[in-house]
Amino acid sequence: MSWSDATPASGGYAAGMPRSGAEARDRLERAALELYAEQGYDRTTAADIAARAGVTARTFFRHFADKREVLFHLETGRHEDLARALAAVPDDVPPLAAMEQAFRAMPPHLEADRRLAETRRRVIEATPALRERELAKMARMAGVVAEALRARGLAEWEAGLFAQLGTAALGHAVHAWSSDPSADYDALLVRTFAAVRELVGLDDA
Repeated sequence: MSWSDATPASGGYAAGMPRSGAEARDRLERAALELYAEQGYDRTTAADIAARAGVTARTFFRHFADKREVLFHLETGRHEDLARALAAVPDDVPPLAAMEQAFRAMPPHLEADRRLAETRRRVIEATPALRERELAKMARMAGVVAEALRARGLAEWEAGLFAQLGTAALGHAVHAWSSDPSADYDALLVRTFAAVRELVGLDDA
């Protein structure tokens, strides 16, 4: 069953073409996740996604390079948002607390529809190539964080260490959030960073 306004006759979305590029992208993203959940990532094609979303294949490729990018298309923008969020934290805030503040200012994508986030997580976990891409995404995020921490005055080795620690904590919190429909992202993030401080014996709050 579609999570959108699917019409029983076509299996697609509500009649009519999307009125904006944002609406088309949203339809495609939702359609892709529905199909990945129903028949698997490998068996789903870009044409399948376009048909489910009620748009043309050309529209699909106007928004996404391939079916994998449906799951990762926000990566660049999110990294830019993260860099800005870290830059906005006062310079006298210690690195772990600075990362926590920045991450708390950036709730995970799809928070408005938790089921889509859950599906994304399951699809990635079930597909080796996507797991590799997810790991690469986290490595790039750690690089963004490390660069921001170096700009705050940390030595290169120290910035890299804190960035790895902080992004691992973020990944753990997001995984727990997407696994539990009742979980609160902010509360999970605070709890995760508190556990990290306790684990390493660091008091930088």
